[in-house]
Amino acid sequence: MPLYKTIAVNATTTIWIWKIEESYEDLLLDINPTEKCMQRVSSMKSDIHRRGFLSVRQLLKFAGYEAKALFYDEYGKPHLKDGKHISITHSFEFSAIIISDYPVGIDIEKQREKITIIADKFVDYEFNYLNQSELVRKLTVIWCAKESLYKVFAVHGMSFKEHTKVIPFGLTDGETAAWIHFKGEVQKYRIPFLEFEGFSCAYALRNEVKN
Repeated sequence: MPLYKTIAVNATTTIWIWKIEESYEDLLLDINPTEKCMQRVSSMKSDIHRRGFLSVRQLLKFAGYEAKALFYDEYGKPHLKDGKHISITHSFEFSAIIISDYPVGIDIEKQREKITIIADKFVDYEFNYLNQSELVRKLTVIWCAKESLYKVFAVHGMSFKEHTKVIPFGLTDGETAAWIHFKGEVQKYRIPFLEFEGFSCAYALRNEVKN
């Protein structure tokens, strides 16, 4: 079972990352999928999406949960029945979950040149400190940070470009900070990040903000 990495963020928050190498059939083993799970996975046209979906259920098992402990609200946000907070991500051959006592968000993205083409759709303030050096990697971290913010804030109508800001960072820093400014509300988040095998991962933490 390719549990790729476990990150103990703090006493109440843990991340599990999976490298998806198994077949669809192997990923079904020992996860006791619900009928709704199977209906959802059967509706997916892409094999990598189906395996990504099942790998998340394998990660839940490592975290001590059965598949039935996870449910989604009307906005598609995942929740755990015991009240803990969860965020989910998968991109190509990697998936991850973060579980915490506090609201959290996580995202993994593959580092690809195409992100430079769509940068103006999610970057505004950040253009002030971006340059051609390590551009793809930095843009991917920014995207992951903003996606994580969106997942934790989960308010309809929030725009990556208009309502979020990621402060300047270096790729060796391992952490940055970001803000959400939305309809008069201002929230600040810690954004730790890491890179592995051509992928970027960032996660948003609200409970440990230090001014």
